[in-house]
Amino acid sequence: MLRTLAITGDGEKLENIPLRNLTEPRIKWFWVDFDCPTEEETKLLDSYFHFHPLAIEDCMHLLQRPKLDHYEDTHFFVIHGIDPVTLKAQEINYFLGPRGIVSFHLEPASEVDEAWRRMQDPSLYSRHDHHYVAYLIMDKLVDNYFPTLYRIEDHMNDLESREEEEKLQTLIDEVYDIRNDLLRLRRTVIPMRDLLYRTLNSDKIPGIREHIAYFTDVYDHLLKLTDMIESDREMTADLRDSYDSMRSSRMNMIMKTLTVITTIFMPLTFIAGLYGMNFHYMPELYWRWGYFTVLGVMAVLGFGMYFWFRRKGWFD
Repeated sequence: MLRTLAITGDGEKLENIPLRNLTEPRIKWFWVDFDCPTEEETKLLDSYFHFHPLAIEDCMHLLQRPKLDHYEDTHFFVIHGIDPVTLKAQEINYFLGPRGIVSFHLEPASEVDEAWRRMQDPSLYSRHDHHYVAYLIMDKLVDNYFPTLYRIEDHMNDLESREEEEKLQTLIDEVYDIRNDLLRLRRTVIPMRDLLYRTLNSDKIPGIREHIAYFTDVYDHLLKLTDMIESDREMTADLRDSYDSMRSSRMNMIMKTLTVITTIFMPLTFIAGLYGMNFHYMPELYWRWGYFTVLGVMAVLGFGMYFWFRRKGWFD
């Protein structure tokens, strides 16, 4: 689907006008959105707008890293959104020119739709231009990172309250899942932060300088997200080390218990093996109370060692 929004010098809004009308002198700035375009619509990037072939190629080949390329008076942006369920990156591209912005996305993008609805407000399109549209799209993308990160943090906090109820291995597996989610989110946020930094420090886009406060706000949000992600990764590392220590401690307790049991049975096994040799001249074999005496000695020895080990704290 192809949709257009144009603002005239008189502040009049023209929506869904033919592309050929965008070159009219009365048009102050325009926004063209390629929303899940067909093959024929995609060809307009070259046949009508004459964008650079490398930029068009980047639009068609997912997934590109967030970046900014300069082609004469047109600036090509690749930015990423986040699927809140799968945490998969969703690519959105736009071309920023001297008189308009052309956005392109092969998949539905709620952030672009929200920016489109916002630009229906006369107080916005009368005071701002297409550079503000670029800010709106970025801002909506970055704002949608926060609920995803908050959900991960809630999951992490929930783990701490379930430590006594869940199996330790289940908790460890969930910690590693959280770390994987944070890593996927980090792979999107860090490149976006670098992209905003490059945008803010570029002298090739004069319109950005006029809206520097807006783009700086997005950059600040990305810095906050980066700090939160790094803090959460450190917390999951602490949880992982804590669970590993608990698992090692439990394993040591099990090994200590087995060692104590083995130690108790060692002399008993020796006595049983000694009298199990059945030599002919073993006097105890002909003693009437020999069998019961040996059993008593073994019982006293076993219980005596048990209580002695317990007194030493080996069963604590």
